[in-house]
Amino acid sequence: MTFSAIVVAAGSGSRAGGDKQYRMLAGKPVVRWSVEALRGAGAGELVVVVAPGAEGRMADALDGLQGWRTVTGGVERADSVRAGLSALTCTDDTPVLIHDAARPLLSRGVIERLIAALEEADGALPALPIADSLRQADAEGVMAGAVDRAGLWRAQTPQAFRRAVIERAYAAWTSPDAPTDEASAVQAAGGTVRLIDGDPRLLKLTYPEDFAMAEALIPRQTRIGSGYDVHRWGPGGSVWLCGIEVPHDRTLIGHSDADAGLHALTDAILGTLAEGDIGDHFPPSDPKWKGASSDQFLLHAAGMVTARGGRIVNVDVTLICEQPKVKPHRLAMRQRIADLLQLPLDAVSVKATTSEGLGFTGRGEGLAAQAVCAIELPAPQPAA
Repeated sequence: MTFSAIVVAAGSGSRAGGDKQYRMLAGKPVVRWSVEALRGAGAGELVVVVAPGAEGRMADALDGLQGWRTVTGGVERADSVRAGLSALTCTDDTPVLIHDAARPLLSRGVIERLIAALEEADGALPALPIADSLRQADAEGVMAGAVDRAGLWRAQTPQAFRRAVIERAYAAWTSPDAPTDEASAVQAAGGTVRLIDGDPRLLKLTYPEDFAMAEALIPRQTRIGSGYDVHRWGPGGSVWLCGIEVPHDRTLIGHSDADAGLHALTDAILGTLAEGDIGDHFPPSDPKWKGASSDQFLLHAAGMVTARGGRIVNVDVTLICEQPKVKPHRLAMRQRIADLLQLPLDAVSVKATTSEGLGFTGRGEGLAAQAVCAIELPAPQPAA
């Protein structure tokens, strides 16, 4: 399936609070969702239309992605589309999909239906039938009548045309007002535009509350990770456990502060992402981490979850030792972890157990910690 694509991202997005194409949605800039979807579906050429001077910002938003380039847009949306068309190098008969960056949840199924529709029409657009009853109102908001919804559809993007068709339609447009969309221009030029099945998830981010709606529409997957850590006892006057300094007649020996509780929890979070263990990210051979607070290890792992668009659901830490007594400090430990991970207190569990005098912990040679963490990550977009 070979096609070209234009993503229009030159608007101000003022009704959504400004620059909505660069705002984060499930860990990614809004515009990145569309570019990834189009490239993943096979777009051989992709032009992103940006506001003047926004090239660097777009480069940051699409960092790491290949096969796209920017062009500067105009005052009206139609001007931006024309600029995108002029930047294409594809042939006249190549299908071109023109998409609004403000519709991030684009599925491969919609793309495939659009391109298939061009076999029998000059253009195609995804649309949804109107399900709600429609009413007219006067200037005071009083109902003035009903509107027959039969034959009415909600238009979405991308809209698809062969390159020559949409360029001829724009060249033939003579009205002083810009066309509302590409389909209007093609229809005015005598072309036929096919409506294909749209996708309710392909909503347009127009108002601030639309972002919460889009977040809720993104499928999630739950992942579980576990961690385990051990440190031996040595001379000292206190020990760090789960982010709290606990008075004790010995301390745990380690390259950092040897907080076994936070180390195990850091490994559990890294495990949910399949990102190795704490030693991979903070090698004990690196003098930079000598005596370092384990808070920063935990925050690093939590930041990786956030960067993937995920969230930590709950954590559970078990400390295995004969001494010190954990119960008097347990609430403070829970609160510290909750503060670090920005979790409610009831999503953080810290508990302790002994090994009944058995093994290295029973002999007082060291302390062990186990941890379990659950996170939610965005799942791959469905193809429908």
